Amino acid sequence: MDFIFIDELRVEAQVGIYPREKITTQTLDINLTFGVPDEAARDDDIARTIDYAVVIARIRKELAERRFNLLETLGEFVIELMLNEFGAPWVKISIAKIGVAKGVRRVGVQIERSRNG
Repeated sequence: MDFIFIDELRVEAQVGIYPREKITTQTLDINLTFGVPDEAARDDDIARTIDYAVVIARIRKELAERRFNLLETLGEFVIELMLNEFGAPWVKISIAKIGVAKGVRRVGVQIERSRNG
């Protein structure tokens, strides 16, 4: 299996349980890796793979329109999007809030899922 990765995708999102998090968006740092068909490289055909530009645009659109309490829920949402809409066989995501705690650079989650469980 081949993989595509998107590193340090910065998005503004409404996520959090604390009062300060409910009144404004936060900057999230997303790293996403997903499996793609091996045929894409062999055929040199964008139609045989998952277009990362389309993935990025879709994630930005969805996160601009939704609110999540937990990063875990946000991560599962993106993974389901990748598995079901884009047809990725395997997805790994890490999502971090930047600078939300004093003396801590990032706080986040990492989730990995595949179509086969």
